[in-house]
Amino acid sequence: MSSFFVPNNYIKLSENNISNDIKNALSPKNGFEVKLEFNDLPYGENALSVSIDEETMTLHHDKHHKKYFDNLMDALKDENISDLTINDILSNLEKYPKNIREKIRNNGGGHFNHEFFWNLMSPKPQSKPKGELLKLIETEFKSFENFKKEFVQTGLDRFGSGWVWLCINNGKIKLSSMSNQDNPIIEKCGIPLVGCDVWEHAYYLKYKNDREAYLNAWFEVVNWAFPEKILKDLS
Repeated sequence: MSSFFVPNNYIKLSENNISNDIKNALSPKNGFEVKLEFNDLPYGENALSVSIDEETMTLHHDKHHKKYFDNLMDALKDENISDLTINDILSNLEKYPKNIREKIRNNGGGHFNHEFFWNLMSPKPQSKPKGELLKLIETEFKSFENFKKEFVQTGLDRFGSGWVWLCINNGKIKLSSMSNQDNPIIEKCGIPLVGCDVWEHAYYLKYKNDREAYLNAWFEVVNWAFPEKILKDLS
């Protein structure tokens, strides 16, 4: 099990509040920002076992995420990346040489997405959205329950590997799925609020080919305080 510590971009979340550490990871412009560093999980590998088993968490973080990070840093080894976040890099992929651009996109997306994913989940989550986020969800999807159903269906409709994203753009939220390790930053279609990994390595050990069961169980560990804080800082 990982030793517990608070990395620079770890958001310490609880059911009732978010600590000041969130200031290191969020900006009014970009939402959740990810540094070019590989962090330990913000909780033990078995902490989310109600939804995700320990073996999956260990392999997912220590092998899959770590490989994305290592490949990203290899691609950037000759680039001037001082003081840049992965948000900066993914927002400006056209600035990088064509021969490394795809490697940066795939592995940089993988690094951002997984840091986002780990911090979105919590062993003690705020189980439902509230405030402005809930209003936006109810306006767009009629109810939180309808939103969950559409989120799950969007994940089921994603053929092959990818992610399900809820993002906000110009004050309007949108639900979509994106292939591989793409995200709203890469696609320039908004600020990510919620994202779920639907690659098979995220769930296959426990749920086999039952992606629907995984997605429904995943909602049990989503901490809605996380997207609420992103939304608040954008306002």
